[in-house]
Amino acid sequence: MTFGEYGGDSWDAASGVGATATMSAAVRAIATRADLIDDPFAEPLVRAVGIDHLTRLATGEVSHDDSVDRIWIDMAEVRADFYDGFFLDSTSAGITQAVILAAGLDSRAYRLPWPPGTVVYEVDQPQVIGFKTRTLVELGATPTADRRTAGADLRDDWPAALRIAGFDPARPTAWSAEGLLSYLPPEAQDHLLDTVTALSAPGSRVATESRPNPRPGDEAETRQGLRRISDRWRTQGFDTDMEKLRHFGERNEAGPYLRRLGWELDGATIRDLFTARGLQSLQDDTMRLGDLRYVSGVLGGSVA
Repeated sequence: MTFGEYGGDSWDAASGVGATATMSAAVRAIATRADLIDDPFAEPLVRAVGIDHLTRLATGEVSHDDSVDRIWIDMAEVRADFYDGFFLDSTSAGITQAVILAAGLDSRAYRLPWPPGTVVYEVDQPQVIGFKTRTLVELGATPTADRRTAGADLRDDWPAALRIAGFDPARPTAWSAEGLLSYLPPEAQDHLLDTVTALSAPGSRVATESRPNPRPGDEAETRQGLRRISDRWRTQGFDTDMEKLRHFGERNEAGPYLRRLGWELDGATIRDLFTARGLQSLQDDTMRLGDLRYVSGVLGGSVA
């Protein structure tokens, strides 16, 4: 499988898909300073990457007003709340094995109050795993769960790496595929969801995003919006091409596809979540961000 037009590259925190992980961490750092979420590791991880402008944003040295639209900060709030809540609800239901796919600079294994005995697997390229592990060790951070890493590219045999790390497919698992599917071509997305299902015991849970297929003109609007974002970042000295990272065109919507595989799902659109919080930043939503649906559910059972 390939990730946008950067599919053959090794992971680099300053370019390609690696840059999006750093950008997301910078936005989480901004949202943390605003007391919207609680991710104390976002800022130091961004500083360790060393992209000058993102570092100055993450630390508050420069204002985000001209660099990060309010919508991205609001999205960081609802996204963190959704995935944090998913894992905490899963462990409350008795699940003791979690897998974070394409973990990037995610720090949930260090910051969530996991129940004793919970094993959290992080799957990503070895360079990602090594960078984050070294950085957090240098910070004196200690995982709040039994954190185990599976250094593997999702284009390769990552289930083998997961098993080597100790993953037990006979135990119910809580899976997250956060901010991942849009960077996969359609057939790779389906293969990933098929593989997750095949590795899941009954009672397992999954959380991801389900993006609706484009209407006429939507793709052009999205491409234009991504170019505007890239141009704005470029003026601040951060040169990345957001349009090249995305795979466009028709694909199976993740939610209905997972239901066909036997998952019972519930979910809400970003617009619904914004409305529930009284957030107004989706008023000019030319990229249809508000139509993206966060979905979660159970394999072979009803949603709690």
